[in-house]
Amino acid sequence: MTAAPQPSPVPLTERQEARRRRILRASAELAVRGGFDAVQMREVAEQSHVALGTLYRYFPSKIHLLVATMRDQLEHLHEALRKRPPSATAPADRVAETLMRAFRAMQREPHLADAMVRALTFADRSVSPEVDAVSRLTTAIILDAMRLDGPPGPELLSAVRVIEHTWHSALVTWLSGRASIAQVKIDIETVCRLIDLTDPRRAGAAGTAGAAGAAGA
Repeated sequence: MTAAPQPSPVPLTERQEARRRRILRASAELAVRGGFDAVQMREVAEQSHVALGTLYRYFPSKIHLLVATMRDQLEHLHEALRKRPPSATAPADRVAETLMRAFRAMQREPHLADAMVRALTFADRSVSPEVDAVSRLTTAIILDAMRLDGPPGPELLSAVRVIEHTWHSALVTWLSGRASIAQVKIDIETVCRLIDLTDPRRAGAAGTAGAAGAAGA
């Protein structure tokens, strides 16, 4: 039996969107000051000048709120990257440069980064739409950095997912003090080489070179 399609969310009015942005700004400011534990729903409501019940209508829990905060932070990063895109020549190098810029943005506000990453880690199925939105945005940031001529193939999308997982894992290990920034950079640059392995143009070139070598043998 096919599941019924989920109804599309009703677009927010201008006033509702302004209220939502105040809530996200308050969430980020509290997290910057004190991390995950500092983001209390009552304090968020007071700082954003909304009723507590209204806050819960926008975000049913603290986890929903912090995952949405991460999405908001990534949207700001995406906009900044469009204004000043990565300068490297190779797609893999551009993606590595992009992810390191994202990492350094997190590094500047470690309490906020820790709060958002913990929320992603704690998120259950009820937060799936918000988590999926973060994942889609991260994918879009990576694909934009690659500057593809056409739509990505399944192998490349699989590589992008592995790159996303590695970036997230690198954040976790750095935030827990188990990895240095230098190690994070090495890990990200290493995983971005998957892009070269799944690039059909490079694969075709490698196949042609292999065939030529075999013919000459």
